[in-house]
Order: sequence, then C-alpha cells, then structure tokens
Amino acid sequence: MTETAVRVPLIGEDAPRFEAETTQGMIKFPDDFHGKWVIFFSHPADFTPVCTTEFMTFASMQKEFQAMNCELLGLSIDSTFSHIAWLRTIREKVEFHGMKDVEVLFPVISDLSMEVARKYGMVHSEVSATQAVRAVFVIDPKGKIRALIYYPASAGRNLEEIKRLLIALQTADAHGVATPANWKPGEEVIVPPPGSCGAAKERMADKTVRSLDWFLSFKRLEEGQETAPRA
Repeated sequence: MTETAVRVPLIGEDAPRFEAETTQGMIKFPDDFHGKWVIFFSHPADFTPVCTTEFMTFASMQKEFQAMNCELLGLSIDSTFSHIAWLRTIREKVEFHGMKDVEVLFPVISDLSMEVARKYGMVHSEVSATQAVRAVFVIDPKGKIRALIYYPASAGRNLEEIKRLLIALQTADAHGVATPANWKPGEEVIVPPPGSCGAAKERMADKTVRSLDWFLSFKRLEEGQETAPRA
C-alpha cells in the first residue's frame, strides 16, 4: 500500500487553514488569531512524561509570550476528554522544577482524524503512524509561517530558545536587521550588507555602526526595542 507523502509547510508560506475542537472550545485558524504571533506545537501523546514537562513549562511562560503579542496553541492525536484528564492531572499531581498547581489555559487541539497534523507534516510514518512528532511552527500576525523546528520524541524542547527565536523574528521585522549566532536580547544586531560598491565605501565610513568589514556590520538597539509592540 502506498503511503501518502508528508508535506511540511515551508517558511514564507501561508499557514494551512483549519477548524478544530480544543480544550478551550472550537477555533478557526488562523482567523481567530489574526494580528497575533502564534507558537503552534504538537506533542506525541497525552500522559507522556516529556510532554508533561513541556506543557508545564509552556503554561508557566504563557504570560511572557502574551506580553510579546504571541499565543500558544498545542495539538496531539488525542480526544478532548483525554486532554482534559491529562491537564487536570498536571494541575493536581505533578511538580517539576519548582512548578506545581500549573493550569494549562492555552487551547490544545483534539485531532483524532489527524487532519490538522497531516496539514502541518506532524506525522512521520517512520516514527509512528498514530502520533505526532514534536513540531514547532512560529506563525506571524499575517498568518505566514516564519520558522519551524522538529524534535524527536526523546528530546524535550528548550522553551527559552523558542522564546528567543520569537524575539529575534520580531526584532528583525521591526528594525530591518538580522541577529548573529547565539544572539540574545540586548546584544548587537547585524546591519544588512550594502548592495553596491559605493554603499560599501559609505558603510566603512559610517561611525554609527561597528564594521568588521563592508559586509559585516553591527549596531546596538536601544533597550527594550527587541520585542515588537502589541497589535
């Protein structure tokens, strides 16, 4: 039997549209999130240990993401009833890294048909035909996919890196810059290289930037400018 090929949405494409039942009611995506950034992530299954630690951490950081005009949206190939039971267990019984009594308030999609997971290339048949891998999609306020990351089932996600990635994207959009390797908010950003010989000469004479060479120049933003303002 020939399997349907997994097609992963690419950076710059429109995020695939869908309607789905969640732990917070029905949603229509991306319409219900217009004007906001979205971290859309999948997990293999409810009541699994790595996913439990991730959901607790996501929930503990939800207000931080919302302060950056970003909402969280989860998914697994489980029922809403399973989601509810698992999230109640997290709140009532689980403590991790000092976090306890954690209430998960962001919506978690029920995707028993795997329709949404397939649209986002979250089901990798060589791993499992009935579980999603740990996918992360960063979707911008216009509904465009801006970044995607995939993790295996055995490796928990670094949520601080996901937050850093969001800030880097917002910073690039707001200021027309790029961010260097291992960049953190408050550090220098990269000024785009000039596109002509004359502009390259001017760049080297520009004292408002720190140029190592004509193609590699840095500048520092004012404090607090990294995060994009709310829509």
